[in-house]
Amino acid sequence: MLLNIHPDDPQPRYIKMVIECLQKGGIIIYPTDTIYGMGCDIYNTDAIARICRIKNIDPRKAQFSFVCSDLSHLSDYTREVSTPVFRLLKATLPGPYTYILEASKQVPKHLKTKKDTVGIRIPNNNICNAIVRELGHPLMSASLPMEGEVEYYTDPEQMYEIFEKTVDIVIDGGPGAIIPSTVIDCTGAEPILIREGAGKWEELLA
Repeated sequence: MLLNIHPDDPQPRYIKMVIECLQKGGIIIYPTDTIYGMGCDIYNTDAIARICRIKNIDPRKAQFSFVCSDLSHLSDYTREVSTPVFRLLKATLPGPYTYILEASKQVPKHLKTKKDTVGIRIPNNNICNAIVRELGHPLMSASLPMEGEVEYYTDPEQMYEIFEKTVDIVIDGGPGAIIPSTVIDCTGAEPILIREGAGKWEELLA
């Protein structure tokens, strides 16, 4: 299903349709403040396994992110963070950053990495945030398989043509960007840049 959702004022009835899909183990392609993502309920192991098959990756080696709507989920899924790290998160989120933090015991075992960490993402996107708020817990997020022309992962209609038989809903929330989020590891003494993307690393160091 290709679902057109208004980027500024998401229609509640459409958000409800997305939530019902996720709760039944569905997979969605949805907009963020950077590139479009592929997501499912973090507690549905079958849906996570489907995403791994779509991306042709080993579930044991996969590195997924949790998409949250605000920092209130932080204490649920991560261990206590230091004051400087919390200030960093508060200053940059919502925004185009993914922060790697130490995972709490509430992170489902099938989503924990060997290092016992979790990626936390709070996109500045109304559709994405409405879905997470209505779902009541984070969305598991993965990037689309980056193959082919740029238009395929910026144009929701092309995404639908490619993935209509492998995912349940493709949300059209307008054109996507081509640069992913900036990934920062905050599990050590100092934040470490893992991948520079749409978020400016230099500004964080100032």
